[in-house]
Amino acid sequence: MKKIILSTLILICISVAANAQTHKVVVQLNSSDTLVWHGALKNISNLQTALGPNTQIELVAHGAGISILVDGKTTQKAKIAELAAFGVLFKACENTIRERKIDRTTILTQAGTVPSGVAEVVLKQESGWAYLKY
Repeated sequence: MKKIILSTLILICISVAANAQTHKVVVQLNSSDTLVWHGALKNISNLQTALGPNTQIELVAHGAGISILVDGKTTQKAKIAELAAFGVLFKACENTIRERKIDRTTILTQAGTVPSGVAEVVLKQESGWAYLKY
């Protein structure tokens, strides 16, 4: 009897693991509007709540949106730190950093960089990631 119960529990665990879907979402941010920034981060938070902790989310900031990841310019520093603590990735475009002559030391510590923001978005989409644009 114990073997049957144990076997049943193992099968249930395998079934649950097989059905657990990991969602992947790339968020492109190319706006200097702080209300857009707030909305994008609110939606990211809502995504995590709705889709669960296995959701992979990456925000890619480039062009006018780069300031969201620049210390002293962002209005979202606390929210970015909070979301990063829950696994959200933040990426700054190196092309934009170079073109706008942004001091790399001012990029928030929670953010990494990618060579090209738009290329990062394309690569994520080609890998099956869902796409949101702000």
